[in-house]
Amino acid sequence: MERAKRNAVVAIALVVLAVAAARVEAQQESEVKTLVKHKNGKKYCDKGWECKGWSIYCCNLTITDYFQTYQFENLFSKRNSPVAHAVGFWDYRSFIAAAALFEPLGFGTTGNKTTQMMEVAAFLGHVGSKTSCGYGVATGGPLAWGLCYNHEMSPMQSYCDDYFKFTYPCTPGADYYGRGAIPIFWNYNYGAVGEALKVDLLSHPEYIEQNATLAFQAAIWRWMTPIKKYQPSAHDAFVGNWKPTKNDTLENRVPGFGTTMNILYGDGVCGQGDVDTMNNIVSHYLYYLDLLGVTRDQAGPHEHLTCAEQVPFNPSSKAASST
Repeated sequence: MERAKRNAVVAIALVVLAVAAARVEAQQESEVKTLVKHKNGKKYCDKGWECKGWSIYCCNLTITDYFQTYQFENLFSKRNSPVAHAVGFWDYRSFIAAAALFEPLGFGTTGNKTTQMMEVAAFLGHVGSKTSCGYGVATGGPLAWGLCYNHEMSPMQSYCDDYFKFTYPCTPGADYYGRGAIPIFWNYNYGAVGEALKVDLLSHPEYIEQNATLAFQAAIWRWMTPIKKYQPSAHDAFVGNWKPTKNDTLENRVPGFGTTMNILYGDGVCGQGDVDTMNNIVSHYLYYLDLLGVTRDQAGPHEHLTCAEQVPFNPSSKAASST
């Protein structure tokens, strides 16, 4: 009897020690020391894995400081429902791992906390709307079904454009249908993204639907990268880094969420008035702002929030409507 009691006490003690050790380890991981240096009157920081490399943006809050797992779950509450098409694929860790690559460049780390949260909501608003299988009577409402897909379900073609056969030649047997968090279409887009991320997506476009971190990285790269050199990225247009030209002003292009749609989708969404395709993206963004506690009042007036009256940056083309 005494031996049994002693064994029980020892077992309990081991459990307590294990729990304590786990807590210490978690605390050590969360308390990564920020390295700081000053150069030419500017402050640069390196926060380790999440914001690695000397950057002015790494001196600000990083995404895990204000956007936790439970918030990701709230935004995408139905993504693992039995009827969802990408059950078990998308998760918080994959998003953070992907975002970490771009945080030193300002993704989710530009401006004050409100601006940072709004950018994450804006980016994920695009993601949610483009991967949703929600509909009007869906349980939880149509806006709760983001990240339901990770690829186009019934592609009608292989999306191989032979015009790019010298720069981004199609791999025999490969199909370049829509995949990812902001779906990629066409060989030239897979080629450009693959070059940027140093992954051979021309030969293996299927990697995007096999790896959630890579899928998020591809989407964030598109968010951070101008389609043409003289145009802003969606990031710059949203956080206020972009200053419209006189021509931009005449064509109703102003900094804000509306212009991010213009950059990403062109006249597939913009310049057509208050059409459903545009309103759906806006609705996801506003819904996510509410869930994050920022509130939609921060989103700005209609002309900044939408692109209903904006002249598209680029003329109608497959590149404008499918990236």
